[in-house]
Amino acid sequence: MRTGARLALYGAGLVVAFAGAFGIAAAVAPDDIVTASEEGNEMNQHGDGHATGPESAESAPELAAALKGLAISIDGYVLSPVEAPAVVGEAEELSFRIEDAAGDTVTDYTTSHDKQLHLIVVRSDGTGFRHVHPELDDSTGTWSLPWEWTDAGTYRVFADFTPADGEGITISRTVQVAGDFAPVASEPSQVDEVDGFTVSLEGAVVAGSASELTISISRDGEPVTALEPYLGAFGHLVALREGDLAFLHVHAEGDEPQAGDTAGPEITFFAEAPTAGRYLLYLDFQVDGEVHTASFVVDAEHGDHS
Repeated sequence: MRTGARLALYGAGLVVAFAGAFGIAAAVAPDDIVTASEEGNEMNQHGDGHATGPESAESAPELAAALKGLAISIDGYVLSPVEAPAVVGEAEELSFRIEDAAGDTVTDYTTSHDKQLHLIVVRSDGTGFRHVHPELDDSTGTWSLPWEWTDAGTYRVFADFTPADGEGITISRTVQVAGDFAPVASEPSQVDEVDGFTVSLEGAVVAGSASELTISISRDGEPVTALEPYLGAFGHLVALREGDLAFLHVHAEGDEPQAGDTAGPEITFFAEAPTAGRYLLYLDFQVDGEVHTASFVVDAEHGDHS
C-alpha cells in the first residue's frame, strides 16, 4: 500500500465529530446524574452513527440527554459496578458485566474492529489513558483483566461494544482510587514523543465545521512508512472533551487492510467539533507488532459566523 495512505470514515477520510454533553460542569459527571436518551441517538456509535455537525451545536439540551459516553445505561444495556483495586499499587483484577433490560447478563456480542469489547480508562484530568481488551467468561458474562493503578484520582471506565442484535453502544462508570490526587493541567500540544517516535498533528479544529487534520509519524528523523493494521485499520483514535470527558470512539472505515499491508507516514482525517473548547486526542498506532499511543491537546475555536 502506498505511503501516506488515508484512513476513510463515512466514505471519505476519518471523520471525528467531537460529541459533548452540554452544560455539565463537573470534571467527571457522577453516574447518578447523567442520563441518556433511548431514542434517536446516533452519536458515539461505530458504523453509520455520527453527530450532525453544526446542527448538533445548536441543540444543547438534546445532546446533553442523548450522550452515550457518560451514561451507565442506554438502549436497555447497563454497565454493572466496576470491581477494581481501591488503592494505588495494588495488583488485582478489573471486572464488570453488561446487563440487558431484563437484568440478564449479556454474553453474545458482535465482533467490531477485531474485538468484542473495547475498554477505555482515563483519569478525570485526561491522564492515565488506557485502551485495552478484557477477556469474557462465557459462563458468567464477566469481563476481566489484570489491573493496577499507578496514580490516585477519579477515573472513568468506558465500555464500547456492539450487542449481537443491536447497534454500537458506549456506556461508562466512574471509579475512585484512593491516595493523594495531583491533577495535571493540560496545555495545547500538537507534537508528542512516544517510544522513540515523533508524532505530529497539523491543522486546526473549528467548532461547527469540518477541519482537515494530518498526523505524521517519524522515527530518528525519518518518516515511518511501516504502519501496520491495528484493530482493522491503520490507526485508532479516541477523542475526549476536557471538562466532562465526553467520549467519541472512532476507527477507520472503508476497505479493511489486509495482512502485510503497510501505510504512513501520514494519516489524514477530518474533525468536526460541535462546540469551542479543549479536546484531548489519543492515537493508537502499530509498528513492528507493537502498539504505541500518542496524545495531543487541541483547542477548537468558534467558527466564522460573518
